[in-house]
Amino acid sequence: MRYQYTQWLERLTVGLLLLTIVNVFIDVALRYGFNNSSIALQEMEWHLFSSMFLLGIAYTLQKDAHVRVDVFYAKFTPKKQAIINIIGFIIFILPISLLITYYGIDFTYSAYIINEQSGDPGGLTQRFIIKGIIPLSFILVIVSGGLFAKDNYEVLKQ
Repeated sequence: MRYQYTQWLERLTVGLLLLTIVNVFIDVALRYGFNNSSIALQEMEWHLFSSMFLLGIAYTLQKDAHVRVDVFYAKFTPKKQAIINIIGFIIFILPISLLITYYGIDFTYSAYIINEQSGDPGGLTQRFIIKGIIPLSFILVIVSGGLFAKDNYEVLKQ
């Protein structure tokens, strides 16, 4: 089950990366090749990049590829590393993820209710979609963190 979860996240993140590359290429070609520019394409760049980054957080956590200070951590035994990982999940990852999810849902809902759109002419509509990625990504972080903590708990049981 967990492998399918990370595989899905990996494919989605890579897909968003490819879409970002194509979008930037089209935007640059239009701007410099045809002396034409599109606000919607420019906004789509940061929407795709933001989505890729936010959804990639859960993927890197699940793969234990996230950033941390390894100066001391690398020298610890696997059981001490597992304890640090579990404590880190409970103290840092879980509370902030729950907080961002809680407020992110209201943030998204508000954008949906008022039909928030870009302030620029020709910009993107339905801004709630990109805002909805925020709570979604942190729900996935909670799931990934829980699986990560479970794997570390199993290291402690050995």
